[in-house]
Amino acid sequence: MKAKLEEGINEMFSRFTNIINGLKTLGKIHPNKEMVKKMLNSLPKSWEPKIMAIEELKDFNLLSLDELICSLLTYEMKINHNA
Repeated sequence: MKAKLEEGINEMFSRFTNIINGLKTLGKIHPNKEMVKKMLNSLPKSWEPKIMAIEELKDFNLLSLDELICSLLTYEMKINHNA
């Protein structure tokens, strides 16, 4: 799943959640660490600086998906404000 160019973090997270929930109903459960990595990998190339900062500072075993989304939403607001 790659983010669409015009898609915001909320829309992307909603699609991501729908996919994960669909997989859960089929019996496929993803650990939090794996979901965080998948979410980061789905961000557009323009988010590379933020991705690198998160990867350097956070232990994916301790970073919840909710914390990641909050961080990404904050970053999105900053880049939209500066645009």
